[in-house]
Amino acid sequence: MDKPRVRFAPSPTGALHIGGVRTALYDYLIAKQKGGAFVLRIEDTDQTRYVPGAEEYIKEALEWVGLVPDEGPGYGGDYGPYRQSERKAIYKEYAQKLIASGNAYYAFDTPEELTAAREAAVAAGNHSFKYDSTARQKMRNSVSLSAAEVEQLLADNTPYVIRLKVPTDETISFNDEIKGMVKFNSNELDDKVMMKGDGMPTYHLANVVDDRLMKINLVIRGDEWLSSTPHHVLLYRAFGWGDEMPVFAHLPLILKPKGKGKLSKRDGAKFGFPVFPLGWKGATEEDSFDGFKDFGFDPAAVVNFLAFLGWNPGTEQEIFSLEELVENFSLDKVGKSGARFDYEKAKWFNQQYLIAADNGVLAKMVRPIIEANGHTPSQVFLEQFCGLMKERVMLLPEFWEKGYYFFENIKEYEGKPIRKKWKPDRRAKFETLRNAINEVTDFKADNIETVVKAFVEESELGFGNVLPILRIGVSGTMKGPSIYEIIALIGKEETATRLVTAFDAFDAMKAAV
Repeated sequence: MDKPRVRFAPSPTGALHIGGVRTALYDYLIAKQKGGAFVLRIEDTDQTRYVPGAEEYIKEALEWVGLVPDEGPGYGGDYGPYRQSERKAIYKEYAQKLIASGNAYYAFDTPEELTAAREAAVAAGNHSFKYDSTARQKMRNSVSLSAAEVEQLLADNTPYVIRLKVPTDETISFNDEIKGMVKFNSNELDDKVMMKGDGMPTYHLANVVDDRLMKINLVIRGDEWLSSTPHHVLLYRAFGWGDEMPVFAHLPLILKPKGKGKLSKRDGAKFGFPVFPLGWKGATEEDSFDGFKDFGFDPAAVVNFLAFLGWNPGTEQEIFSLEELVENFSLDKVGKSGARFDYEKAKWFNQQYLIAADNGVLAKMVRPIIEANGHTPSQVFLEQFCGLMKERVMLLPEFWEKGYYFFENIKEYEGKPIRKKWKPDRRAKFETLRNAINEVTDFKADNIETVVKAFVEESELGFGNVLPILRIGVSGTMKGPSIYEIIALIGKEETATRLVTAFDAFDAMKAAV
């Protein structure tokens, strides 16, 4: 197709799962690649599940990862309204067209009658009750009742739903861009409700009508919707649109980390990683959680990670900007099998983006974390800090967790190297080293390194005995950037103060052994 019109159509029933963001991403990539339109449609026909704030969350999440819709609620467009709750009259009109053409019927069954039918089916040895061509002859509907009875029931305002009249003994087939030719036997399908008793359409009717009226010509959605597609194909035929159906592409499931089962909304809390783009504040603590943003992910890295949950470019390249994804993405390289959610790989992607980031940009991302811990460093200091730490972290909060000692006193000294290397009778020599560092005039890493090397040679202590003492004395840990870079950044006065404090602490640690 020359210009695909794709839609991302979430329901505002809570936070947007990361699988939904992947669907939106694939939609966006196809649309932008071919000069089409990326449409956001809010499918809020089920008002009983509507959650206030969910629509705003969806928009904020899409914008955070850079997937800004071309059309949708708040974005404009020529095919609105883009909220299904505002299109009620449209659905009623098309439901009546189905009735008039004989492709749908009124069903007056009460909840009690439906419950009795389900119980009877189970008693007869069936797993469940299916309202199909056989059942419709036994239930109360406009197929089994006379025209006069139906007319009277409607005149009496008897509650009803409208069901699709699924034909018997037909093979319903369609070509899926990912799965290939898919076939269903119509005898396996039920007569799904198209219009509910409250006058709102079900997903099936609203979905097909809206896709048609909004000129959607490519439907990309999750694998869980594959079983609904034959009903949608029947609807397209019933409306006379069978030759102009959109192209379907059903994406593989995102699987749990161990590869067994679909990644659920509860898996994040269970395994300790995010499964939503942004944090969400629910009615209870159990319904509240942090998202990728709160965990410290760069949104560009999240996009890169999600792209590979199902798609493979066929090359060794793994790092793709959004623009590069637009250029390289294609549905024919999306796999049929499920994609395992690998959180360690997600962090690896994020690390690559942090390493590649400009220090000035990174400083803006890190500053809120540092300030939340009570420090307001200069921009120059923070940029240098980010430059030293970015290859040693995977998530933004780790800048503080692993580098707090750049900003405040050491909380704890790594004990094992000190107990092994520190000897109180060498303290005088280390005081000489502290004084030598303090006398460096041009306080830069290279000059500090020269002084330390000279001390090692003169003292005959060896690097293995000197550097651990110096590193832990200044930073508290053996891990981290170059000790000379650390000293240069925290400054001469701070370094001298820390070493005095450290030597006292080392003496005490040694005495306690």
